[in-house]
Amino acid sequence: MKRVSIAGLFWLLSYSIFAQHPLRADSFPVSILNEIVVTGTKTLKRKTETPVIVNILTAKTLNNVQACNLSEGLKFQPGLRIETNCQTCNYTQLRMNGLQGGYSQILVNGRPIFSALMGLYGMEQLPVNMIERVEVVRGGGSSLYGSSAIGGTVNIITRLPSKNGYQVNNFIQQTGKHTTDQNLNANASVVASNRKLGFTVFMHHRNRDYLDVNGDQFSEAPLLLNRSVGFSSFLKPSENEKIEFSMSYLNEYRRGGEMVNKPVHLTAQAEERRHRIGMGNVDYQLNFNQQQSSLIVYGAFQVTDRTHYTGIFPDSAAAISGHLSNPPYGISDAASWQAGFQLNHTITNFFGRRNVLTIGSEYLSDRIHDNIPRYNYLIRQQTRDWGSFFQSDWDFAAGFTLLSGLRIDYHNLLDHAVISPRIALLYGGVRNTQFRLSYGTGFRAPQAFDTDLHIAFAGGGVSRVRLDPQLSEEQSQSWSGSVNYDKAVEKWVAGFTVEGFYTRLQNAFVLEHLGGDAFGEVFEKTNGRVAEVKGITLELRGNYNSRYQIEAGYTLQRSRFGEAVEYFQGLPPERIFLRTPNSYGYLNLTLTPNTKWSINTNAVYTGSMQVPHIGGAENNPTDRLIQTPPFNEMNIRIARNFALPKWKSKIEIYTGCKNLFNAYQQDFDLGKNRDSNFMYGPNLPRTFFIGFSLRSE
Repeated sequence: MKRVSIAGLFWLLSYSIFAQHPLRADSFPVSILNEIVVTGTKTLKRKTETPVIVNILTAKTLNNVQACNLSEGLKFQPGLRIETNCQTCNYTQLRMNGLQGGYSQILVNGRPIFSALMGLYGMEQLPVNMIERVEVVRGGGSSLYGSSAIGGTVNIITRLPSKNGYQVNNFIQQTGKHTTDQNLNANASVVASNRKLGFTVFMHHRNRDYLDVNGDQFSEAPLLLNRSVGFSSFLKPSENEKIEFSMSYLNEYRRGGEMVNKPVHLTAQAEERRHRIGMGNVDYQLNFNQQQSSLIVYGAFQVTDRTHYTGIFPDSAAAISGHLSNPPYGISDAASWQAGFQLNHTITNFFGRRNVLTIGSEYLSDRIHDNIPRYNYLIRQQTRDWGSFFQSDWDFAAGFTLLSGLRIDYHNLLDHAVISPRIALLYGGVRNTQFRLSYGTGFRAPQAFDTDLHIAFAGGGVSRVRLDPQLSEEQSQSWSGSVNYDKAVEKWVAGFTVEGFYTRLQNAFVLEHLGGDAFGEVFEKTNGRVAEVKGITLELRGNYNSRYQIEAGYTLQRSRFGEAVEYFQGLPPERIFLRTPNSYGYLNLTLTPNTKWSINTNAVYTGSMQVPHIGGAENNPTDRLIQTPPFNEMNIRIARNFALPKWKSKIEIYTGCKNLFNAYQQDFDLGKNRDSNFMYGPNLPRTFFIGFSLRSE
């Protein structure tokens, strides 16, 4: 079918639905402009009143774009890009404002327990039905959240019970002829009649087959089996006290490489991972001093038990004997825990104006043990960070808010304290408009495990990264300025945001290729000198009568090292950041003409970029830097709702297609000697889905 006919069919269907069901004359709810956020200041505040931009990804949006997990939803946020980096295991990383995954601080309910090990696969392991919303703050955030909050901060806020109810969602995805992806989600909540106690549970089950797009019997997407369960609850012992508690358990098995039914160490090439992850948090809040003060005491933890295999079956008899006697199986143990307190106090007459003061202190411990004896590969490290922070949120003049603060971190891998200040100014004295300016510093400690330490296949061996013994922390300075405009009338609201950003990195981490050893390619992480990232992000949004809704974001940027970096021996050095396009964006359009029908169509654009390609595969003998083509991934979802008044429920039946026009990489390496990190663009080719959800009203 031609593209024109598909688009024509879509618009014909849309027209017929609208023609039969005209828009209602209800008043438009303007609550979209008054959403309460917490990540930008660590205190509850309206979006339009916070001096730093906070974007929100809601559970409704995650449902509309048919996201299976967190990673599929985050790409519908301005300034963010999700990329899949490995052809064999499909690990993902989040890039914010042009910086790679290690520069993004991911929080769970405000706590940094999303460890570096979880950063490889965790965004795919978190199911959407455990998420209430995601708050995103772009730019430096070390003044509140410590190490790694350089590119930005993502706060995953899990669901708390708000009313009695349930929901079951089951759908099947089909990619090509042989790859089936089954997903089942379920939630249930109970809230006491006095609303002093609530409890909610969730479960998730996913089962996906291998995907082989080029017919070489090696997968481009791995087999997946994911099972997750968890619960959240709250208790209000008194009118001024609240306790929140949550626990989750994630169990995932993934296997990629040669698609044969035999023990993984007997395959020509394969990666196998089994993760068992437990995490949770508890928060106690006490309001006092006639609601002018509050104390929050909190604790959080995450433990990961991982067994894994990464190997290639050798060719020579001696190597085969060594491989069979000691195959490259490995174990990983990781644990993170945090404890701290935060005290907020409102001064109603601070030089005649209102000022909210926040002080706090927290301790974070992160331990990692990752070992593959066959490769003489061992990471054993524990990081400890004690941070104390102070913040002033002062409405110092009519229309003006000044947010200032700093954090002092004592990190065990550094021989000195790190001071991270931040200052942000908001002017909202113009009707419907906010102007913002901000400056902040950040740092990134030289921790051993990061996304770039993922062991990958390359040139008939495995590529590994080692740390320069003299590696020191990376430091950053970030500036941003923005204009935000929103206008709401009776039936519609529309607005835009334009933000310019600039980040300067000192002692920037770079990977230098050292050549090979008996096991494969070796890279070293070392300090470069200076790097800078600058650009502009445009956001557009609109909603008419709660029936038409559009959201869009587009980023133009440039990322450069101060001095050229030699990525491959024998190739000219480059100043550019690899795997970093100069332009990317998204578009999300939702049409809801009535209570029965809804249509969502969206697109994700990824511009051209340079990616490394290590030689050794049968179709690529030499090391190269490749300029990729741009990609435009388009998706559509159509849903029909049916009321079940007898059971006070609704059922929704839906279908659609992801990557409608099959924008997908066409030049994968072939065979067991492939460079598995040579992967770019959308993570799946054209994929059809169909499903239903049953929920209480």
